[in-house]
Amino acid sequence: MKKIGSVVLLFLVGLVLCISFTQYNVSAEEHLTVARSAVLMERDSRRVLYAKNENERLPMASTTKIMTALVVAENCQPDEIVTVDKKAVGIEGSSLYLKEGQRIHVCDLLSGLMLRSGNDSAVALAIHTAGSVEKFVQMMNDRATSIGAVNTHFANPHGLHDNEHYTSAYDLALITAQALSNDLVRKTVAQKSAVLHEDNSAINIYNKNKLLSMLPDADGVKTGYTTKAGRCFVGSATRNGMQLIVVVLNCSPMFENSRSMLEWGFSNYTMTNIVPYNKPYKPPEKGARVYFCPDEFSYPLKSDGSENTLIKKSFEKLPDGEGYCLNIYLDKQLIFSRKMVTI
Repeated sequence: MKKIGSVVLLFLVGLVLCISFTQYNVSAEEHLTVARSAVLMERDSRRVLYAKNENERLPMASTTKIMTALVVAENCQPDEIVTVDKKAVGIEGSSLYLKEGQRIHVCDLLSGLMLRSGNDSAVALAIHTAGSVEKFVQMMNDRATSIGAVNTHFANPHGLHDNEHYTSAYDLALITAQALSNDLVRKTVAQKSAVLHEDNSAINIYNKNKLLSMLPDADGVKTGYTTKAGRCFVGSATRNGMQLIVVVLNCSPMFENSRSMLEWGFSNYTMTNIVPYNKPYKPPEKGARVYFCPDEFSYPLKSDGSENTLIKKSFEKLPDGEGYCLNIYLDKQLIFSRKMVTI
């Protein structure tokens, strides 16, 4: 009887350990961050690798300036001279302490915007770019719409609290992915420090983004804080040809959680080449010619290989004898489609 009892006890202990181990593995992913909302995204594909309340509308503080920088970079030249308008002087919060009439290059104001988080820099750039803050904010909202950021609305270019100023972690990741595709923005946010040339003087400024020193692969992007938004952060890092974007909204340990999420992403996903450059393809139809895909295509897949067998390709015949499209699916989700060419 005692022997049976011992066997049962051992079984129950083993079962508890097994359940505990399973729960630990699940929680390791589920508890990557204590943020109210978070996303981990691969930049090129926009694939979401991890998400938590990703579509919840929340204030985002100075991470707003990622969109500000994008709109400025797309509409101004780096060497343009900005004459500081009086409306940009004395803006509350983080500041470059600009003076009315001061002359400074767009590229220097962008550094002040993204490294030091200058709210006065945001207003000066907005007025220079669009003629007024109101018109610039409309440009920001139009750009958000074009990117597909459907849970985003801007009320200002700096991120000071406004009830009509919000985004979601997913939208902010989309905006950041677009911003990092711009050379000027990408180079600006990767700087640990910069020298601003103001009239005949120069000052050194330093980036508030501690992730740049915490993670060797880090290359962006922006911090943020207000009482209502809490600590907000968007970070990026590139490793083995894959750039990941992390967004955490209302997250006290924002740098530590962001680093953990990025390391988790790099450990669990690998950028995989699915369509090599100029690889020949022959559709299965009788008499079909050999076609080539003009674009190379890579996509982040799970590093354990479990998704490799889910990649499928198909050839879509175009009307009027225009050839074929090469379609690539991950399971049933279309992830790539290009018209093929013949030589």
